[in-house]
Amino acid sequence: MVTELTNGKFNEFIKEGNVLIDFYADWCMPCVMMGPVVEDIANKFDKKLKVGKVNVEDGHEIAQKFNISSIPNFVLLKDGKVVTNFIGAMSEEDFSEKLKKFL
Repeated sequence: MVTELTNGKFNEFIKEGNVLIDFYADWCMPCVMMGPVVEDIANKFDKKLKVGKVNVEDGHEIAQKFNISSIPNFVLLKDGKVVTNFIGAMSEEDFSEKLKKFL
């Protein structure tokens, strides 16, 4: 399951464990294309990874905090600290392979 995050929920959500955040915008075609891929990733890594998404239009403070300048941008955190990030659209297989290196 992918959780839509706002400023109020964000810090609590990322505090513990492995967390993947999808920074996106509704007007961004690659972001829209990545929606189903992110859902698949959330299901595939269900026990290892929490997945959330932040609309950069609504959550611009969060996006600024993570220096998000291009989207889609996926930030992987462990216990609230950034481990790595991935920028741009990719297949579910490529995304899975990249994540496996960190989980």
